[in-house]
Amino acid sequence: MNIVAYILFALYLICLLYILVYSIFQLQLLLIYIFKKKNYTKLELSSSELPMVTIQLPVFNEKYVVNRIIDQIALFNYPKEKLQIQVLDDSTDETLDLSIAQVEKYKNQGFDIELLHRKNRAGYKAGALKSALEYAKGEYVAIFDADFIPESNFLLDTLPFFHDDQVALVQTRWEHINQYQSLLTQLQAFQLNVHFSVEQKGRELGNYFLQFNGTAGIWRKSAIDDAGGWHSDTLTEDLDLSYRTQLKDWKIIYLEEIGSPAELPMDMQSLKSQQYRWMKGGAENLRKLLASIWLSDERIGIKLHGTYHLMSSSIFLVILLLGVLSLPLTLLKKHIDFNLLPLNVFWIPTIILLITYTSANYKYWTKWQNPFVKIVQLILRFPLIIIFSMGLTWHNALAVISGLRQKPSPFVRTPKYGINTNYQGINKLPIYVNIKNVYHSYSEGILALLFFAFLIFSYHLQVYDFILLQLFMFLGFSSIFIYSIKK
Repeated sequence: MNIVAYILFALYLICLLYILVYSIFQLQLLLIYIFKKKNYTKLELSSSELPMVTIQLPVFNEKYVVNRIIDQIALFNYPKEKLQIQVLDDSTDETLDLSIAQVEKYKNQGFDIELLHRKNRAGYKAGALKSALEYAKGEYVAIFDADFIPESNFLLDTLPFFHDDQVALVQTRWEHINQYQSLLTQLQAFQLNVHFSVEQKGRELGNYFLQFNGTAGIWRKSAIDDAGGWHSDTLTEDLDLSYRTQLKDWKIIYLEEIGSPAELPMDMQSLKSQQYRWMKGGAENLRKLLASIWLSDERIGIKLHGTYHLMSSSIFLVILLLGVLSLPLTLLKKHIDFNLLPLNVFWIPTIILLITYTSANYKYWTKWQNPFVKIVQLILRFPLIIIFSMGLTWHNALAVISGLRQKPSPFVRTPKYGINTNYQGINKLPIYVNIKNVYHSYSEGILALLFFAFLIFSYHLQVYDFILLQLFMFLGFSSIFIYSIKK
């Protein structure tokens, strides 16, 4: 029994070490972001320099937002004769009729706009982008998901950064239309703001690999071709193409100062669909790209950060394992002479992440204007982020395992409902919800009961080493379960 206890304890320590290393990478990006960031310099092109641009709008069953995105693109401040719009609509519902009507409407207004519809949806979004690229007239290709509302000057703001012939992509920051709609959307924004500030800008300033976020970016068409085009063998084709392009010595520019508003998932099942795709796709790209990164001629720092980036989804698997290991260790504590005093290193990642999340969200959290109140409110939200993240560990860990096993699964789009800044549209019937996720949510309810039982055991056995971890896991699984099953 002692041997089993020591083995489990060693695995527990390895998980803690993994989380510590993960947080150190985050800290480095934060320091780069804070100390290396420069003032934004806006560049401009003369009217004679404006190139031909193709805008691609991949759509699948987006009846609530398809009209809005096409209308928004038509408002772009850009010469019609230098703009091609491709609506890539593979819809199987009434969305297709809406797209057809929109395309006809803007054709009659003199726009170069066309509808490309595929009935087999081979390769999902990547397949649609790949097939449409053959008909793209533009030297540059801008891509927007259907729920985005890009600013009218998007092209004028981004195209000048292609003055460097090695720039393959200019990516802009996601903004959130419904950031303050609910606690669920606030927590999503809290997390995403870290990625779209500290992580993306930190990687650019540190000359590490960064990524296309699938939308709100503009590509040099020749760079896509040079990297081998769009591949559909992972669920995150955007991350895949980003790395293959940079391994070909192309560069990516990230413009934090230019925001592209979009809608955050308003219900837990929609969020889970998005999270599953991101987590599984990250794991698939880890398998696909890791060897190429380490066999490349890139410096060791780029290889290490690239590995950390591709492995970031696995943090959910590690945290889940940490929580699960605490259960038998609670019962086996009497068989092993250890204390968790040396393991106060667990607090180092917590403090690093607290500083990172607060720093990343400070300027994007406009709900509170008083600086002191804003900092206090952001700090108070951090425990909720921890609970929220722990509650998603089971769902996201399954996605990571599926990705590492290369188990095939369809590209499940994230349902969007055309919510605007006044939150109109939040009462629409969520007809696109993945029912399978609802059934899977009961496993989170079971895990909540399990961790609650071990909280009682820990108190009864007077083993307090893991009680805080088990409390957060219980609260996390309980909240995700309740959010998942409520109508």
